[in-house]
Amino acid sequence: MTAIAIWHNPRCSKSRAALALLQERGVEPQVRRYLEVPPNEKELREVLDMLGGPAIGMMRTGEPLFSELELTKDAPDEVLIAAMAAHPKLIERPLAMADGRAVLGRPPERVLELLED
Repeated sequence: MTAIAIWHNPRCSKSRAALALLQERGVEPQVRRYLEVPPNEKELREVLDMLGGPAIGMMRTGEPLFSELELTKDAPDEVLIAAMAAHPKLIERPLAMADGRAVLGRPPERVLELLED
């Protein structure tokens, strides 16, 4: 079975649900509590490449800190990546990765896509 890694926040119901869905299928993903062990800019770029979209797609734009930092939805990816590295609470969750692919678990069932061939 494919090794799956998940960036997880145990306080988030969507993150807990995504983890439970994987575990119910016999998958014990490598769990990274990204608020405690934040990803650096290089790791964020790698996940962004796997997601295949702009950096804004992996950000919590409704987080008050997004506005406090004067970030905008059309800010350059480099600015947004730097903000996520400095303030990991801006990273949308959960993010799951396997075999060079990544999915944002919104809804949580999306993480099951990583189990498909």
